[in-house]
Amino acid sequence: MATSVNGFSKLTKQEKIAWLASHHFKNKETGIEILKQYWNSDIKLQRLHDEFIENTISNFYLPLGIAPNFLINGKYRTIPMAIEESSVVAAAGNAAKFWQKRGGFKAEVLGTEKVGQVHFIYAGDVDKLREFFSQVQPKLFDATFELTENMRKRNGGITAITLRDKTEDLQHYYQLHCTFETRDAMGANFINSCLETIAKAFEFELKSSDLFTPREKDIQIVMSILSNYVPNCKVRASVSCKIEELRTDKNMDPLDFAHKFVRAVEIANIEPHRAVTHNKGIMNGIDAVVLATGNDFRAIEAGAHAYAAKDGRYRSLSQASIVDDVFTFSLEIPLALGTVGGLTSLHPLVKLSLEILEHPSAEELMEIVATAGLAQNFAALRSLTTEGIQKGHMKMHLLNILNHLGATPKQKAYFTSHFKNKTISHKEVIAEFNALKEKDDAQVPK
Repeated sequence: MATSVNGFSKLTKQEKIAWLASHHFKNKETGIEILKQYWNSDIKLQRLHDEFIENTISNFYLPLGIAPNFLINGKYRTIPMAIEESSVVAAAGNAAKFWQKRGGFKAEVLGTEKVGQVHFIYAGDVDKLREFFSQVQPKLFDATFELTENMRKRNGGITAITLRDKTEDLQHYYQLHCTFETRDAMGANFINSCLETIAKAFEFELKSSDLFTPREKDIQIVMSILSNYVPNCKVRASVSCKIEELRTDKNMDPLDFAHKFVRAVEIANIEPHRAVTHNKGIMNGIDAVVLATGNDFRAIEAGAHAYAAKDGRYRSLSQASIVDDVFTFSLEIPLALGTVGGLTSLHPLVKLSLEILEHPSAEELMEIVATAGLAQNFAALRSLTTEGIQKGHMKMHLLNILNHLGATPKQKAYFTSHFKNKTISHKEVIAEFNALKEKDDAQVPK
């Protein structure tokens, strides 16, 4: 039974597990055995994992797969993907194979600007505040001079600090809106350190200024934090070919396929219920690469979905068109990624994933990740508008069902062959499994 506990973080790993087993596991020994089963036998490596987060009790593994044959801007990439969902890696690989014969993917970084804000409350004269800001702005840059030195050497740093009046939305609310270039780093810690320094300098200078009355000097710095909404840190990925080149083995006329595909994207662009699932499919590909390369998929998800709703209505992140007998499918998405710092230099598999990608720059990684999202979206829409999504998905899900049923390797081989050209359902697999089991049991001598 769950209960409260004092000083849990101060317990050793073994003590934490013992407490957990006593209060939460029906079978203590089995629960502890499962946790320890996923420990790394390399003590040094396990200690590294233990120190990534707090109160670590084990490792939660995701499969790391590979999607080869991605021709991006004329260069082949093999893309690592960390994900548990059936069919994602296979779908990405199939899309890559399809488009490599049609010119491959084109990708272009449209901007790399990151954002951070100092949020504060000021109840005084707005004209005084604007005059003060124009005077103090250079001092805010100066206050961060040491912090930004290394980043400036790499042509990064703070690019702008502006005052924003948000009082129409919330009484007395203002921002110092700051923009950054962080080069190959995602830059979260750098940005937050700069913002906190800017906030302290701003508050100090305001309270020291003769422009304000004592009451007006009573400002409140609410918080200083980066934003994961980065609409100017954006990348575009696309594919295009003549309609005739869309001919596939799906028994559909290429022009009919192209029109149906475009219509499917148009539906996602105007219907939020469809758009959410449509964009989730894009994020299947994006999140898998973001995870494999040690980046923050939650930040990417939040920023992407905010961008999908930037005009006040949630829409598709991808677009499709037919112009002059040419089919084009594209994706524009904000991606704040890094290839240095964070887990990129700590997690062994992250380092290996970046090696597989041939040590890309942050901008190259943006292009690769966006391409993976577009490929995943293409594969999903191609299935949806031809044979339906379940045929391919359930083929990949077949092994999960068989593992749940405790199938032997021989039985798995039989079912893979049996359902090769059939649409799979959970019910049919169980029925066939039970029938096969009864047949096998009947052949066993009594």
